[in-house]
Amino acid sequence: MPMSSLSFNQAVVEEFRARGGRVGGPFEGGDLLLLTTVGERSGREHTVPLGFVRADGLLLVVASAAGAPEHPQWYRNLLAHPLVRVELGTEVFDATAVPAEGDRRERLFEAVVRSAPGYGDYQRNTARLLPVVVLEHPGAGAGTGAGVGAPAREAASLADKLLEVHDWLRAQLRQLRAETEAQLAGGAGSSGSVGGAPALGLQIRQHCLAFCQGLTVHHTGEDRGVFPALARSRPELRGVLEQLAEEHRTVARLKDELVALVSGLDSAEPEAFRAALARTADELEAHLAHEEQELLPALAGIPFPPPGR
Repeated sequence: MPMSSLSFNQAVVEEFRARGGRVGGPFEGGDLLLLTTVGERSGREHTVPLGFVRADGLLLVVASAAGAPEHPQWYRNLLAHPLVRVELGTEVFDATAVPAEGDRRERLFEAVVRSAPGYGDYQRNTARLLPVVVLEHPGAGAGTGAGVGAPAREAASLADKLLEVHDWLRAQLRQLRAETEAQLAGGAGSSGSVGGAPALGLQIRQHCLAFCQGLTVHHTGEDRGVFPALARSRPELRGVLEQLAEEHRTVARLKDELVALVSGLDSAEPEAFRAALARTADELEAHLAHEEQELLPALAGIPFPPPGR
């Protein structure tokens, strides 16, 4: 019985991890990475081996599916959940997956074909425009315990980890607001317009969804793990923890509004998005400051990672 594509991919994934990023067979000697996405509907992680190309200092993958008429599932997954995990050799890092658009896509695809001509054959064999996906690597590490963060220093306590996560959220929010302002001012090379205003574009959409995805992971980790543990060990903090959990619910409602606004890219109202982003930013900044004021002293004495991990 021939091996299914799922079984074949799993065999490649296992060999890749066992041999520090090296594989044999049809991929031997090629540039290969593992991409882990979150299922568009299932919410489960899926890992696939993919060829990659480096161009203009960027790490690129192409959703070619060997020239098939439909996009591969991993591409549909990253459109819904842009935060992905990349395994490159022995290195593992989080990245934001952003499909290139317009002239940038054309330029990057030409660079891809110069490096790997087979992609040109795939494009000629399908009417589908093959997406070129930039895997942006901002130095983010997978969140452990408290959420998703971008470590600038080694976390020695849970307080350090909390600040690390908050710094990541603030940085993502600043970048997203700056990109939005530039786009609405006409400085980001819009690929269309909505109601006379520049369209938001895939870059802003993906960065918005990545920010929202990271925020959800962080707050879910706190609600299900950190807060209950603190309430047991520090009963005097229960009132504060209830306030912070209520703030989580308020921020979540605003976050869901953002996600709804960018879910239909072609119909997204840029000014409505900018206003919703400002409301989310104000509420989140107030929450992060409140949480740091109340919890950092209690978390400073808790080692991170926990002993035995």
